[in-house]
Amino acid sequence: MDGVSVLLVAVIITALAFDFTNGFHDTANSMATSIATGALAPRVAVAVAGVLNLVGAFLSTTVARTISGGIVDDKAVSLTMIFAGLIGAILWNMVTWLAGLPSSSSHALFGGLIGAVWVGSGGDAVRFGQVVEKIVIPAIVSPVLACLTSLLATYLAYVLTQRSPSGPVSRGFRVGQIGSASLVALAHGTNDAQKTMGVITLTLIAAGVLGQGSGPPWWVTLSAGLAISLGTYAGGWRIIRTMGKGLTDIESPQGFTAETTATTVILVSSHMGFPLSTTQVCAGGILGAGLGRKLAEVRWGVAGRIAVSWVLTLPAAASAGGVAAWLAGRGDIGLVLVAGAAVAAVSGMYALSRRKPVHADNVNQPPDREAQQADSLAP
Repeated sequence: MDGVSVLLVAVIITALAFDFTNGFHDTANSMATSIATGALAPRVAVAVAGVLNLVGAFLSTTVARTISGGIVDDKAVSLTMIFAGLIGAILWNMVTWLAGLPSSSSHALFGGLIGAVWVGSGGDAVRFGQVVEKIVIPAIVSPVLACLTSLLATYLAYVLTQRSPSGPVSRGFRVGQIGSASLVALAHGTNDAQKTMGVITLTLIAAGVLGQGSGPPWWVTLSAGLAISLGTYAGGWRIIRTMGKGLTDIESPQGFTAETTATTVILVSSHMGFPLSTTQVCAGGILGAGLGRKLAEVRWGVAGRIAVSWVLTLPAAASAGGVAAWLAGRGDIGLVLVAGAAVAAVSGMYALSRRKPVHADNVNQPPDREAQQADSLAP
């Protein structure tokens, strides 16, 4: 096998590794509120999400085509650049996972690719018009839309059920949450799994295996769907705790409205080919659900930290991808150094996470007392 073939295989494996981190990083999107309200047991929730992510991966390839031929000029992209961009995305995913911040895996991927291609081929190889139209604008609009819609839906849910016995209402919404959370997981597969498919397709185009403008082959769809599903089953418990218990206290009606809102926004965007962040949509829905219930507490300190991570994701991942591209462009030694540094960094962050582990048995414990005190002082 020649050098290009070895690099091609390495890039595909790295893309699937990113897909795995996307799965455990974003499980919180679909299942955090159901876990927080007790509608689903933690392990059952992530298993259901994993299966439905896989199913969703086969429902559409519109977003994948946006990635493979939309935000960068595929004629100017090399395998080395794609490898470097994926490394940047993986590193940012791991940093935010360690901090328990539900940042956008999608934007980490976009940022990593943009930074790597910019360094490798110059700014002309990045289609900034497409970046603004299909990434930046949806990133601003989608969480705001999800927040406002969820706020209104939550308010109406409580108004319409205020005279009904609380016990049956709560049980009914918990049952409804099983369906709504499952739909979020399905929608997540139609959007997020597509992004890795797009990257692998871009890789095959850059290697000359596929022609310009090609869609993802069936084996790419299958492998990307399996990778994100396995990552989803791994849990991502640190972010689930933040989304389910850190941002606001969630009751069953709020969980149902937040999930239903997120599903609608994500499916519409997938149909239109917008690779938006499911993390941002779901977080916006949860925030709106918190604001829509009278006397509900929104922890603005946590919300502020999440917002900061959103703002930093594109430039941070782009910087990491750019540095990796510069180093990897030095030749085989550079590629080995980038790979080795990434493995060391990921291993170090995993080791740090074991000092204060979060798992299925403690995911529904409230945030640290210190964090609660700090948030109570926030405006």
